[in-house]
Amino acid sequence: MLQSPKLWIAAVVLTVVAAGWQRRTGPSYPYRAQVAIGGVATRVRLPRSNPTTATARVALPAPKSLVEGTLYWRRYPTTDSFSALPLQSEGAELVATLPAQPPAGKVEYYLELQAGAEPVRVPTKAGETVILRYHGQVPLVVLIPHIVVMFLAMLVGVRAGLAAVFAAPEHRRLALITLAGLTLGGLILGPITQKYAFGAFWTGVPWGWDLTDNKTLLMWIGWAVAGVAVVRQWRATRWLVVFATVLMVGMYLVPHSVRGSQLDYTRLPSPTQPR
Repeated sequence: MLQSPKLWIAAVVLTVVAAGWQRRTGPSYPYRAQVAIGGVATRVRLPRSNPTTATARVALPAPKSLVEGTLYWRRYPTTDSFSALPLQSEGAELVATLPAQPPAGKVEYYLELQAGAEPVRVPTKAGETVILRYHGQVPLVVLIPHIVVMFLAMLVGVRAGLAAVFAAPEHRRLALITLAGLTLGGLILGPITQKYAFGAFWTGVPWGWDLTDNKTLLMWIGWAVAGVAVVRQWRATRWLVVFATVLMVGMYLVPHSVRGSQLDYTRLPSPTQPR
């Protein structure tokens, strides 16, 4: 049909926009801000994700007006006292290193910088901290197929929904392909990826409230219903495909890894504050 190239272009644009939004708003994306240090506007980029096999390097540019600084951190969420790490000069940067944590372990931290008469806090809002989560290494043979299949499933799903809106017959075939992609990428490769990264296959309903797992489950249910409608040729098939598409796009607009796996430090054998 003549509309097909245009629908594929629209599907690609919507998919890229939604995927980009999810990445940039997710808690693993670096914390970015512009702060005034000694009257100099300085761009700061602080990590919010780190592998368990390495310490986390926190660095920021060191303008000439910046004399010294301290990083304050503690395990999250705990009532530990904040520990202080002096920032060390490394070339044009000031650097501190946070100790490694187990999979799904988190730390919260903030910086206090001495620049002129008034100290500068990063983040600038009182009480606000940067949350950093540690993850295990996921083999590329698992991670890459997971990402690719989930991206393609969304692309085909959006295309199926657009086809359904315009009553194009291919929406039935595309709906089944989307369901297969979500099953492989979300319910098979997804849990395997999470097991490597955070030590658990599934932390969504009924065992927890991991938002990534739960939104994957909701997307799958939506497309499962649409798939059954296609196979049984229900009269409402076309609109169920549209609904599944809208549901999927809505789930992708929810930031990735929000309310994700989180280590309970109170259950560790030695819950003392690490140095």
